[in-house]
Amino acid sequence: MNIERIRVKDWAPPRGYENGVLVEGSGLRQLHVAGQIAWDAEQRLVGGGDFVAQFGQALSNVVQVVAAAGGAGKHVVSMTIYVTDKKAYLKNTKEIGRMYRELMGNEYPAMALVQVADLLEDGALVEIQAVAILPGGEHP
Repeated sequence: MNIERIRVKDWAPPRGYENGVLVEGSGLRQLHVAGQIAWDAEQRLVGGGDFVAQFGQALSNVVQVVAAAGGAGKHVVSMTIYVTDKKAYLKNTKEIGRMYRELMGNEYPAMALVQVADLLEDGALVEIQAVAILPGGEHP
């Protein structure tokens, strides 16, 4: 079994964790994506208090980590979405669904939505953690 740490080129290095960890063995390439919030490449929170903007950035970050390991949104098989306000999620499901399809296509992984009291980074409203099964071969 081979374990490789995945980082997105041009992103500031993570502190105390990796953006993703790729496990390869027995013909399987499984990527575990660390919880992604609405950070930009310099680890600045974007979207302010806008739930939809933060959701879109966090999901885009997940897709970027998957792409850095050689995959795409369609390879995500499991996703856990942590929100600080489930009512904000429910109020914006149409817009969130549109953003989701733009970034992930019409493929839907097994998902869970969990409301939490708070997230580690001040001002973060959404955090998304994912697992992807990637196609074989070398990644970039």
